[in-house]
Amino acid sequence: MKRTNDGIGGAHGAYGAHGAPLGANLLALRSHNTALVLDLLRTAGAEGISRLELAERTGLTPQAVSKITARLRADGLAAEAGRRASTGGKPRTVLRLVPEAGHAVGVHLDRDELRAVLVDLDGAVVDRRRAPLDLGAGEEAVLARVAGVVEALRVPGTAGADRVPGTAGADRVPGTAGADRAPLGVGVALPGPLDHEKGVLHRVTGFPEWDGFPLRDALARRLGVPVVVDKDTNAAALGLAVGGEGGSFAYLHLGTGLGAGLVIGGSVYRGARTGAGEFGHQVVQLDGRPCTCGARGCVEALCLDAVARGDVAEAARVLGAGAANLVGLLDIDLVLLGGRTVAAAPEEFVRGVGAVLAARARREGGGDGGVPVRVAPGGVQGVAEGAAQLLLAPLFGRGDA
Repeated sequence: MKRTNDGIGGAHGAYGAHGAPLGANLLALRSHNTALVLDLLRTAGAEGISRLELAERTGLTPQAVSKITARLRADGLAAEAGRRASTGGKPRTVLRLVPEAGHAVGVHLDRDELRAVLVDLDGAVVDRRRAPLDLGAGEEAVLARVAGVVEALRVPGTAGADRVPGTAGADRVPGTAGADRAPLGVGVALPGPLDHEKGVLHRVTGFPEWDGFPLRDALARRLGVPVVVDKDTNAAALGLAVGGEGGSFAYLHLGTGLGAGLVIGGSVYRGARTGAGEFGHQVVQLDGRPCTCGARGCVEALCLDAVARGDVAEAARVLGAGAANLVGLLDIDLVLLGGRTVAAAPEEFVRGVGAVLAARARREGGGDGGVPVRVAPGGVQGVAEGAAQLLLAPLFGRGDA
């Protein structure tokens, strides 16, 4: 591929010497190039990175990098981090990301509670809220509860005027001066099925009255900021991938329901109609107990029934059977477990699910290792933090939200 003075002379997909995607100095792709630079600034941390290094790692020209970093500094998103000795000539100025220059809100709507977090550009949680919720109380009651909890979030050390959404400065962009700047937006994660692209709910298991409700648009009107809606499991999986979990893995979430978030080759897999990951409603017992989805013998129904009886070993065995099906279909590298129910007995679930996967590996001649099983980092807050990444990840070129 011929390299031009502006960066690259070809299509997407070219890579620089360090394996980073090459930038394209076209006006229409300015945000793409900015995302590349922002991601490298974030990865560099407080130590910072020089403009020359940014040019080398992105494939952009030094002039293009200078223009991008000048805009980022003007917006307050980047700042000088000192100087670094050079092998020749004057010391290089290094730049760093300013994490507090922007924030995003992540909301986890469960069937019986709401968790919300406010995170900075590094993804660090700076405030959090938790409140009871009845997902069946009707759209007005649920929207009002979400708005109230989100409005209560604050950036530490600011006055009450720095309310997150719906302030006088809600049309401000990240990095502009003023205590009233609004966040990038609000990411909302809740049980599916739903249409991620349109932000419309389908027949949420156990709450069919939500079928067809445009949650994204309704919340955006109420909060006055952009809103992205996704399944709780997808949001958690995105957060894990952005946080450094590599390869292909499944995040299995067991709380008031059961679902899966799938990451294939580093990207969240949502499926052709954004409905992938309805893991809990695979039938494993044709004449089993009825499930709230209308079928019988679903993994979710059997697993939750065992939990209700206090039989954690049986719940883990059932969860392991479902996980083994998933491993067999997708040949993934890792299974991560999360959710309130798992958090109550993490060792038992890891042991039980791991035993089923190890037995499967032995049957197939794969020795007794099996696919590794671990508890996902983040705990009960992981879904809310992942929901915030629905807004942050695309800013750094790390997501497709």
